[in-house]
Amino acid sequence: MPTVAFHTLGCKVNHYETEAIWQLFQKEGYEKVEFESTSDVYVINTCTVTNTGDKKSRQVIRRAVRKNPDAVICVTGCYAQTSPAEIMAIPGVDIVVGTQDRVKMLEYIEQFKREREPINGVGNIMKSRVYEELDVPAFTDRTRASLKIQEGCNNFCTFCIIPWARGLMRSRDPKEVIKQAQQLVDAGYKEIVLTGIHTGGYGEDLKDYSLARLLEDLEQVKGLKRIRISSIEASQLTDEVINVIDRSEKVVRHLHIPLQSGSNTVLKRMRRKYTMEFFGERLDRLKEVLPGLAVTSDVIVGFPGETEEEFQETFDFIAKHKFSELHVFPYSKRTGTPAARMEDQVDEEVKNERVHRLIELSNQLAKEYASLFEGEVLEVIPEEQDKENPNSGQYIGYTDNYLKVKVPATNDMIGKLVKVKITKAGYPYNQGEFVRVMDDVPLKAVVGR
Repeated sequence: MPTVAFHTLGCKVNHYETEAIWQLFQKEGYEKVEFESTSDVYVINTCTVTNTGDKKSRQVIRRAVRKNPDAVICVTGCYAQTSPAEIMAIPGVDIVVGTQDRVKMLEYIEQFKREREPINGVGNIMKSRVYEELDVPAFTDRTRASLKIQEGCNNFCTFCIIPWARGLMRSRDPKEVIKQAQQLVDAGYKEIVLTGIHTGGYGEDLKDYSLARLLEDLEQVKGLKRIRISSIEASQLTDEVINVIDRSEKVVRHLHIPLQSGSNTVLKRMRRKYTMEFFGERLDRLKEVLPGLAVTSDVIVGFPGETEEEFQETFDFIAKHKFSELHVFPYSKRTGTPAARMEDQVDEEVKNERVHRLIELSNQLAKEYASLFEGEVLEVIPEEQDKENPNSGQYIGYTDNYLKVKVPATNDMIGKLVKVKITKAGYPYNQGEFVRVMDDVPLKAVVGR
């Protein structure tokens, strides 16, 4: 039985796609082994969001070549798409496929075995107008399932290379999305995370269909308990989408809305398509509709030209709107983007100092948000044992509003909906006590515990 080993760098979408590529190998009779062991084929799914992403990708490729010089080395993903020649130049790389035509990977492997000539299968992603169907009926880790609904982005923010790596916005056929959702629920998943490169843009390229319609249609999926949107831009939170979320039984009380900066002048330089006034108004509207909503966000600190005043505007905006958690990134130059060529690059020390101030604010806001739920009973889906204290009988899972909770549970509760009382709020973890299992469990089993 031929073996294949995978290594994924980068975002949720890459992890989703690695699972999809594994499905293709499985159908051809491959067995999956750990990346650290010797394998016949290595697949490295690369990231290019930063220069460091490129570097890490190159390191992992070289590691695979060293593991087994006779193996077939396949490189795919974003870095493969933007820089195929750089990757082909690494000794030992046999096949390069970008962010499309992944289905051809197995044909390429057979071709390579016959001809022993390296294959560059990377095409022009900007010409791609059709969503590439890649099925994932089940995931290796078995609690939260991602469901990729779109590909690409039309925004061309000045700091971002991703449109060049992923192409323009293309939505997945709604019938396929619904079919896949039902398949995942049938495989035992209670929560589905809708994901993509520009997830909230879903439907912009479809006739008479939209994200709002998709959410309504997903509401009908039997047995699905939670729908989480992995990320959505403020401009995509239309009144229509907010009304659908308001009526929904399944969309969770948590939205990830990337802010990037809280200063209009910086947003303009970033070529983001909203103002702070608009963003603030959307947040107020959402919180009216969904009391207790958790809003998480991404922020870039030290974008070229960012003054102390502009940083302060960002800080104040975040404090005022009480985000529940932030991912804070110091701006890093991405070769090939307009922002990398801008004057007034901010000094590293200044960047780091601002990053620390925002992380402190984020920690404080996260604690404040969690404390609102102390003493409340919430629904948690346990995901895994507490690895730091494996003998504690504690399991870690998320509430619908994205609080991370430790709760005494048992292995058979993983992936189930469990009622949990939050006994002690905190960050990054809240402590909970088990109340009862919600679904699919005969009463006897619960009483018997």
